[in-house]
Amino acid sequence: MADSVPPLSQSVLRNLADKLYEKRKTAALEVESVVKSLTAGQDHEKISSIIALLTYDFALSPQANHRKGGLIGLAAATVGLASEAAQHLEKIVPPVLSSFTDQDSRVRYYACEALYNIAKVARGDFIVFFNDIFDALCKLSADSDPNVQSAAHLLDRLVKDIVTESDQFSIEEFIPLLRERMNVLNPFVRQFLVGWITVLDSVPDIDMLGFLPDFLDGLFNMLSDSSHEIRQQADQALAEFLQEIKNAPSVDYGRMAEILVQRAGSPDEFTRLTSITWINEFVKLGGDQLVPYYADILGVVLPSISDKEEKIRVVARETNEELRTIKAEPSEGFDIGAVLVIARRELGNDYEATRLEALRWISVLLERHRTEVLSFLDDIFPALLTSLSDPSDEVALLVLEVQACIARDPQHFRHLMVFLVHRFNSEHSLLERRGTLALRRLCQLLGAERVYRELATILEGEADLEFATIMVQALNLILLTAPELADLRALLKVTLSTPGSRDLFVALYASWCHSPIATVSLCLLAQAYPHASSVIQSLGETDISVNLLVQVDKLVRLLETPIFAYLRLQVNCMNCALSVFI
Repeated sequence: MADSVPPLSQSVLRNLADKLYEKRKTAALEVESVVKSLTAGQDHEKISSIIALLTYDFALSPQANHRKGGLIGLAAATVGLASEAAQHLEKIVPPVLSSFTDQDSRVRYYACEALYNIAKVARGDFIVFFNDIFDALCKLSADSDPNVQSAAHLLDRLVKDIVTESDQFSIEEFIPLLRERMNVLNPFVRQFLVGWITVLDSVPDIDMLGFLPDFLDGLFNMLSDSSHEIRQQADQALAEFLQEIKNAPSVDYGRMAEILVQRAGSPDEFTRLTSITWINEFVKLGGDQLVPYYADILGVVLPSISDKEEKIRVVARETNEELRTIKAEPSEGFDIGAVLVIARRELGNDYEATRLEALRWISVLLERHRTEVLSFLDDIFPALLTSLSDPSDEVALLVLEVQACIARDPQHFRHLMVFLVHRFNSEHSLLERRGTLALRRLCQLLGAERVYRELATILEGEADLEFATIMVQALNLILLTAPELADLRALLKVTLSTPGSRDLFVALYASWCHSPIATVSLCLLAQAYPHASSVIQSLGETDISVNLLVQVDKLVRLLETPIFAYLRLQVNCMNCALSVFI
């Protein structure tokens, strides 16, 4: 092929393949001169022949020195073409780019140098090859040879300058490549990528914010990099984008919310903090747009309330409150069922703060969307009953409030009482630990008479007589001592004179018969003394168990309390009357 191109002498061709750089450089200057002359004469056919020669006989040669000569020759030809270079770039640039992956590090170095010189001449016409150049530079940024890395950095700076001043750069064509490269873990590549994102974002005519969802996950992934410098660069880039979001009139919050939710569960503390901070800002800025993502967001906010890092806990609590203030409707895409699933899941969280907030969410949903929430009652009710066993009294009390809210409807009230009795029966320790707390609170929230009448009805037919006895004894003790049941005690005291009180006494009596001492207590409270006497006499005809003796002891002690002060007064009055009579 050399014979068919008279403009390049044999000495030039020899020197292009020489091992000495100075000889190759001299030959390149001759190539530049020849091409410049041909360009002046508009002899593009011969120029194409020279480019073909430099490509096939040199740049793509199996010999390293030939490849080096071909690269410097192609750059020289571009310099010679000057303003006419554009029409030949499609043949000049590809062989140079292919040399970026050459096994010889010196060839890769000269490829960077050649492309640098080509870019200086071509400037804006160079943009058509941007994706290929970016891809090549991305790989070279992690090159094992520091000299190649240095040359690639110089080329990178020039390409950035060209892109920022060009009006032909297509961000739409570039983003898919950037998105693909964002998953690379190499620290040098990551620095390269963040650098490009920052530069492109600084160009007014390039809308990087509009494409942020495409590479946001990659930036967040860099926050956990082992290199402090990379973490800092990624954080700075994210901070700038967040500021732009705050100032932007329109933002696609939805796609980014999905990414943030995933990253908020990262094992890396800094990543979690940044993610929850972004979520917090998104809820404030675009709350309505995030309605379909509420469940997912809540799914990371609730656990974050109990994060080991104080900063994360503070932001999570603030975000949680912001979410609760937004009154979304199912017609707007608000998925009540999905939110309830999250709340139910977090009832089993290891941390009290998260469990409390999960309960508050159920309570809020009951207030705002009662009908919809009750349609999921079978899903959440067992979890609420299980939470009665929570080691935290505050959690247990809030569970009771939620259950009482559900039980405002008659059918759900019955449901609650039945479930509660069943729970106490299956877990006797719960009755011992939480029975008094639960029953007193329910009496306060739902009405003592209503609760006691329903429980009495259920216990009357209880097949497990041992449990029924324990349960009645617990109810009886609460009846006699709890301040919340003062009105109920007052009602029972007038049993003999008021029809309503008699009805209540009868309603309780059948189930109270499971425990003789409870029956006696009820009769004394209702001032049905003859019947109390009959029950006491009947006890003498039965075997006296240890449990019975314990219950008798408790009753004797209770008789000394203010609850039975009226009884003691009546006894004293009777004694006085008898003494006068005697």
